[in-house]
Amino acid sequence: MNSIGQVAALIAALIHIAIFAMESLLFTRPAVRGRFHVGDADVAAVRPWAFNQGFYNLFLAVGTIVGLVLLHTDGYPQAGRALVALACASMLGAALVLIGTDRRMLQGALMQGLMPLIALVLLVVG
Repeated sequence: MNSIGQVAALIAALIHIAIFAMESLLFTRPAVRGRFHVGDADVAAVRPWAFNQGFYNLFLAVGTIVGLVLLHTDGYPQAGRALVALACASMLGAALVLIGTDRRMLQGALMQGLMPLIALVLLVVG
């Protein structure tokens, strides 16, 4: 995996940490939940799901970062590549599911899926 792919994977991880913060820590703020198209009346019902989903995003970010560290650790570059590939493929898959289920979330899906896609392409060709 070349350095541009690694940077793309790191940016993907940072984006997913930000999504974690929005979903798990800041979701009750009107400006934040509005990004997810959740109205005031639905906050109580959606909040537990958003909290849980935020942690999924955090775990994907952590997996990517651990993979990037392993990529630069003697004896573990293959494990690092595999972990980055798995985490980025999961991020991309989630973005595709998001846009497939709610077209209003196109901007969020692009934000969530573009950097993992770039990282995966560069992982395969690099």
